[in-house]
Amino acid sequence: MRRIGIVPIALAIAVTIGCDRNDRRDANGAPVGTAGTTADNVRAADRDFVKDLAIAGMAEVELGRLAVEKAATPEVKKFGQMMIDDHTAAAEKLKSIASKYNIPVPTEMDDKHRDLRDDLAKKSGLEFERSYIEAMENGHNDVLDKLGSRVDKQKLGEWRTKQEERVSGRKTEERAEATAITPEPSDNPVTMQINQWAADAYPIVYGHHASAKTLNDTLKRRTTN
Repeated sequence: MRRIGIVPIALAIAVTIGCDRNDRRDANGAPVGTAGTTADNVRAADRDFVKDLAIAGMAEVELGRLAVEKAATPEVKKFGQMMIDDHTAAAEKLKSIASKYNIPVPTEMDDKHRDLRDDLAKKSGLEFERSYIEAMENGHNDVLDKLGSRVDKQKLGEWRTKQEERVSGRKTEERAEATAITPEPSDNPVTMQINQWAADAYPIVYGHHASAKTLNDTLKRRTTN
């Protein structure tokens, strides 16, 4: 009789443990991410940032494929391939962070970027290149603004000054200690990881913007000559 009474208790314990392992939820019943942070505890600003940057990166890859296919010059084709490679890598890192905290990541472009892709798809040759590179210069400028809101402003200012001095030739000292872009500090672990991603992505996007600007100037000269 005693053995029979033990079985239901053991089963109840097993079920309780199994549920705890397979369905981790907080006191309000919300799902908990792998890092122990519930989706409901993620700040709206972090959700919006992930959404906006995921869409922007997706657009860069999609438009990069168009450039590889339709561009007439090797420089623009090379730029398009760089967009595919760099933004694919950055998107994977952002998705990895988002998955830890159950942050939704868009799988399709928004209407603005979809319309841009459809418009570029109708063009070819120099007309395509001018429109594509101009869109890349403007688009990367917008992304830089979003990334810049997530990094330490003083360090960013120092870093940008060094970049501008190097490009202009005002500074030729290559052994000087490099200034790193650091994330904006935050007590929220989700925000901090996203800010770190932004700090890592900023130099790459800055380089893309600089390349797009140079190509845009070159294409404008070809048009006027």
